[in-house]
Amino acid sequence: MRALLVVNPKATTTSARTRDVLVHALASDLKLEVATTEHRGHARELARRAVEGGETELVIALGGDGTVNEVVNGLLGHHGPDPEGLPRLAVVPGGSTNVFARALGLPNDPVEATGALLGALESGGGRTVGLGLAAGTPDTDDAGVPPRWFTFCAGFGFDAGVVGRVEQQRERGRRSTHALYMRQVLRQFVGDPHRRSGTITLERPDGEPVGGLVASIVCNTAPWTYLGNRPVYAAPEASFDTALDVLGLTRLSPVAVTRYGTQLLTSSPERGPRGKHAVSLHDVSAFTLHSQVPLPFQMDGDHLGLRTSISFTGVRRALRVIA
Repeated sequence: MRALLVVNPKATTTSARTRDVLVHALASDLKLEVATTEHRGHARELARRAVEGGETELVIALGGDGTVNEVVNGLLGHHGPDPEGLPRLAVVPGGSTNVFARALGLPNDPVEATGALLGALESGGGRTVGLGLAAGTPDTDDAGVPPRWFTFCAGFGFDAGVVGRVEQQRERGRRSTHALYMRQVLRQFVGDPHRRSGTITLERPDGEPVGGLVASIVCNTAPWTYLGNRPVYAAPEASFDTALDVLGLTRLSPVAVTRYGTQLLTSSPERGPRGKHAVSLHDVSAFTLHSQVPLPFQMDGDHLGLRTSISFTGVRRALRVIA
């Protein structure tokens, strides 16, 4: 099988020596081409070229969730979902959290994940997963924002602000740790002027609008994220086999933050955040989030700046993956 391995050399949990070992193991079973990313967006370009070349049957992303997101967008960017016509995707986790890989059931250790990948290839294992698609909406300031796929989550408002703060700290040389995330949650809480009165409205074709949201978390699978080895479920029913789930919060007072923070930390596959300020929607195929003011937006943990209006689509059976 002809395969392309896209390697992020800045992946936080793999050394150059570990990457060499992984490349050697994969090359023993595959006709392997290795490409190292050199800048932001490069993984997307490499995956797109693999599709256009027409000979690559498998694209493997070695890196974190950001690298996986770029590869997915390169695979689907100009072609759309085509599980039978596009190369399959495989993931070797190399980031700090690796939500997508772990949600697929892969080990979080890159060496163990490589062994699992080779075993799945030998046995013919794999599945077709659904993905989320977000785009700017017509007749708004965001109309020109191109569509972009996401694998496990997107966020508009509070949680995206936290992601943006974390990225700023990482650009200053800080390591991506769970303690860093918790500090930025506190700073976002103190600095968010809209946390008591939300500016976001969710609109969908077949339901009443939901207004006054401070935060809106869109999930394509569960868990939403991990704190170390602890899974965190914002939308426990979310699945790669359904459309999108949404958790919206209408207030983030100190009491509400304590309540919902505790509920997230103690969440499970059966129980997520709940209460009078929490709105949960399951298996929603299409909806739009509008804000009265520009708010932070993130996809798969990648901060994408400020937006005022975003349309979402849940696309079932979008891509084949090896897991």
